[in-house]
Amino acid sequence: MLINGKEEVDHPPHYTSHPSGVECIDITEHMGFNLGNALKYIWRCDLKGAGPQDLRKAMWYINREINRIERGNINREANRRKRGNTGDISKEPHNQVSKKPTGM
Repeated sequence: MLINGKEEVDHPPHYTSHPSGVECIDITEHMGFNLGNALKYIWRCDLKGAGPQDLRKAMWYINREINRIERGNINREANRRKRGNTGDISKEPHNQVSKKPTGM
């Protein structure tokens, strides 16, 4: 139901008319920004009449996520080399067990 445009803002049909009955945001809010946006554009591509444009937007967000992940892997590898780590994850500082402080 449309009340002063509120439904069009809160629950627009291009995000709520999936045959599963699931609303797009119920899925994308559990994802990172780039992948959530990519899914949003894929979800609505046949429903807003802008299919090719929405798919290009989804690809833009997917490529951005790929670049983010690849940059992160490069940064992690560079940090390992700086610390002199060999890549053995068991020697990474975040995997070492620290003793619980006394008096707690």
